Amino acid sequence: MPQTSHARDTRLVQLGVGRDERTGGISFPIYPSSTYRHPAVGESTGYDYTRSGNPTRQLLEEGLAELEGGARGLAFASGMAALTTLFLHFSAGDHLIVSEDLYGGTYRVLDQVFAKFGLRTSYVDTTDLATVERALTPKTKALLIETPGNPLLGVADLATLGTFCRSHGLLFLVDNTFLTPLLQRPFDFGADVVIHSGTKYLSGHNDLCAGVLIAREATLGDRLYFLQNSTGGILPPQDCWLLIRSLKTLPLRMERHSHNALIVARWLQQHPAVSAVYYPGLESHPGHELSKKQTSGFGGMLSFRVESPEAACNVLKRLRLISFAESLGGVESLMTLPAVQTHGDVPPQERARLGICESLLRLSVGVEDVADIIADLAQALA
Repeated sequence: MPQTSHARDTRLVQLGVGRDERTGGISFPIYPSSTYRHPAVGESTGYDYTRSGNPTRQLLEEGLAELEGGARGLAFASGMAALTTLFLHFSAGDHLIVSEDLYGGTYRVLDQVFAKFGLRTSYVDTTDLATVERALTPKTKALLIETPGNPLLGVADLATLGTFCRSHGLLFLVDNTFLTPLLQRPFDFGADVVIHSGTKYLSGHNDLCAGVLIAREATLGDRLYFLQNSTGGILPPQDCWLLIRSLKTLPLRMERHSHNALIVARWLQQHPAVSAVYYPGLESHPGHELSKKQTSGFGGMLSFRVESPEAACNVLKRLRLISFAESLGGVESLMTLPAVQTHGDVPPQERARLGICESLLRLSVGVEDVADIIADLAQALA
């Protein structure tokens, strides 16, 4: 990265510039080699086998750590590969407190995979400290939160939860996928590990699958690197290069996502076919004031309710510009039905309790002209 006196946006644009000293290439090279030639016995170029280290991945991981403000960054083949590696840090009998408003894939891997190996989990409303405190046990090792939540956009108090974790000796794990390091800085509030599905806003073009872990302290970062190297869920060099390229436009994209989402949320709020809108940028959102304190923007994700499951299906069928598709964070607007798609593995009774019903739609607001997004919503809701 360029000198740290430069602004963050400048440092992102300049990621990798000047690092290829042999050719002077502005774009840092892709190193596809799986293995590396040693100068002599007992000597190394710093690279031995690409699972353990690769020049293109190293540049990306260094850039991600610097961007988030941590000691070490690690890039994985998917967000779930990153989370799986993180959960391997814990042992049988350990207990985790986890946000109940979180991605269904996280629930699935904890409930259907790690539970078989003795890792215990309690899902709670992490916007309520008293509820978090009641879930604490002598075996609790960490608190994992998504904020804003997925798909109901609940806002957890990072400072309060960070203090809670420090007072009880817990690791504080924060999934920062929805807001990125540009809008939310979990390490400023005591987080120990920040998680990203790099597939989403960090990549931003719906053409890459990636995951990221960033550790605040080097010791924990080294432990997570050991797990990454041991289990092998690395991001390949070609994808690392693509993510490096994408990060250079992240500030521009997040500014447009946030701008568009607020306009769309306000428009949906006034629509007679919409019964509720969930977006922290709205003054009516219960987490609005807290969001203003702990973030520098509200992001591009929102959810809204229509009158019935049939109405939701009709909206999805009628979309023209917006794509009915899973995932989020790309430049193209996407809409999905969380109860069926992203949260389908959450038990029906739990979905019902949380309010993730089949009349709830989640919208990833893209960077298209906002008038065109609204026009598509208007005809779909008509």
